[in-house]
Amino acid sequence: MATTKINTPNTLRKPAIIEDITTEELSLVRSYLLLTFIHKVFERDCRVISKSGLFKTPQLYMELISSGAKKTSLMLNEVTRELTSHDLRITTIRQDQNGVEASYSCRGYKGEMNILWPGFRKEMLLRMRAYLGLATELSILSREQSSLEQLALSI
Repeated sequence: MATTKINTPNTLRKPAIIEDITTEELSLVRSYLLLTFIHKVFERDCRVISKSGLFKTPQLYMELISSGAKKTSLMLNEVTRELTSHDLRITTIRQDQNGVEASYSCRGYKGEMNILWPGFRKEMLLRMRAYLGLATELSILSREQSSLEQLALSI
């Protein structure tokens, strides 16, 4: 679940209301956060596979994960362009034991988005599976729930 707070700038404007930041713009902030974390995970996994010495054919697994990283990078570039076109800037990204928090400014208004780890991890895994060309059915994901618990700890 994501929560959003909006603060108005110190001017004589009327107070900001949630309509000042559109649903599409909030979705861009969320996508930027997810893509940023997913890209880091893919890059980290590639490094670990290449250095582990545990795989007989590490290049195959690295190629698969690199493909996901490239897709993520392209999408991240597109989301960044969209953020710019909406005059939306993400000023800070923080993570703690509860989840991920981003501060942003949009057309002079400041806000925060907070996403708790359970929802963030679940959406990350769904997107990662899609970027790797894997099935995204919920029945498969329910079997992998235990691996979700550890995902954020390694980011």
